[in-house]
Amino acid sequence: MSTVDLTKDTFEKTVTADGITLVDFWAAWCGPCRQFAPIYQKVSEANPDITFAKVDTEAEPELAGAFDIRSIPTLMIFRDGVMVYGQPGALPEAPLVDLIGQARALDMEEVRRQIAEHQAADGHKGTDSEE
Repeated sequence: MSTVDLTKDTFEKTVTADGITLVDFWAAWCGPCRQFAPIYQKVSEANPDITFAKVDTEAEPELAGAFDIRSIPTLMIFRDGVMVYGQPGALPEAPLVDLIGQARALDMEEVRRQIAEHQAADGHKGTDSEE
């Protein structure tokens, strides 16, 4: 599968879809981004069941800002609408393939349970009052 370009209008629909979506935040002037692009493309062709998307940070500054992108390339992985990975830096092919394997192996029920527990704990911070 070839990569798809995301815009602020298509981003949410794409990353909240069922399955795995990888998102590469990049820019044309970025040397490491240009080095990562053929690796990303090659791995996308070997994984046709996964959506491989790209966000041009120059064309989509609102998206880059919404995700606080400070270094490019930055790779994010979403599975079933949940961001399960997000780190800056270009990856060689083997670590990228390994990350995809890890995303495939996730127990999403467990991931959602952990997120709910974390959110519940955060919601209770500062609400306890001692007399």
